[in-house]
Amino acid sequence: MPAHAPVPPRATTLRATTPRVLTTVTELAGLLASAEPPVVLDVRWALGDPHGRDHYRAGHIPGAVHADLDTELAAPASPHGGRHPLPDLDVLQAAARRWGISAGRPVVVHDDSGNTAAARAWWLLRWAGVAEVTLLDGALGAWRDAGLPLETGEVTAEPGDITLTAGHLPTVDADEAAALARAGTLLDARAAERYRGETEPVDPRAGHVPGARSAPTGENLAADGTFLPLDALRSRFAAFGADDGTPVAVYCGSGVTAAHQIAALALAGTDAALFPGSWSAWSADPARPAATGHLPG
Repeated sequence: MPAHAPVPPRATTLRATTPRVLTTVTELAGLLASAEPPVVLDVRWALGDPHGRDHYRAGHIPGAVHADLDTELAAPASPHGGRHPLPDLDVLQAAARRWGISAGRPVVVHDDSGNTAAARAWWLLRWAGVAEVTLLDGALGAWRDAGLPLETGEVTAEPGDITLTAGHLPTVDADEAAALARAGTLLDARAAERYRGETEPVDPRAGHVPGARSAPTGENLAADGTFLPLDALRSRFAAFGADDGTPVAVYCGSGVTAAHQIAALALAGTDAALFPGSWSAWSADPARPAATGHLPG
C-alpha cells in the first residue's frame, strides 16, 4: 500500500465499545460469594515460561479455570500469522464452553504478571462478542495482597453454551498497520530495547515498523501491578498523539501484550485496533522494512 494511501476503513469505522474494563479484587470476592458468580479465567503465561498450568495448579483463585494462551487463545504459529495468530472461531468457542462461559454470564480474567497475558483473553472474548469481560485489576498479586484465599488443583467447569461471532473489535493487517504509522498512530507495545533494535530474543529480525511510536506496555501499570489512574493514562497516550480523534492501532511481538495496551487505551477513552501478527509476522516477511533506533523512522 503506498505511503500516501488513506487510512484503511477497518481501523477507523470498527469502533471498540468497552463500557467496563476492570474489576477490583473486592468486587470479585463479592461476586464469587453471590448466587451467580462470574467465570474466572486464569491465563498465566510468560515468554520463555511454559509452566503456566503448573503455576495455576499450585494456587489459584477459588473456582478459577485455566486458559492456555498457546493452544486455546492462539492458532499454531506461522510466518504469515506470527507466533500467536488469532484462533479459529470454532476452536475458541469450544474452549469458551469448556471454561463455562454462557450467554449473559460475566467473565473476569487475570494472570500473575499485571494482566499483560490475560489481556489477550479479554480482547479475544470481546472480539468474539462476549460483552461482559473484565480484567482483574492488579491480577493475582492484588488478590494475594488482599489476603484472599487460594485453592490448589484444577477446576473443571460445568460446560457453557456461548455462541461466538467474530469481528466485534477492530483489527488491521500489515499493510493497514503501515498506513496507520503515517496517517494515524501506530504504537509498539514491546520493551523499548526491542523497539530500538538493540535486542531481539524471539523474532526473525530486530527493529520496529517504520513510523511506529514506542509505548512499552509495562508503563501502563503502577508499581503494584494495577493500571495507572485514568488521568495518567490519558496524558501518556495523548503524548503519543493517540486520542479518540485519531485512528490508533497497536502491535507487540505476537499480539499478546498489545491487547493490554488496547485495554489501557480503552480506560483512557480511546479505541484502538490490534495488529494480530505484530512484529513476529512483520519481521518474517523480508519485503517489510525495519527501522531501528529511538525515533519512529
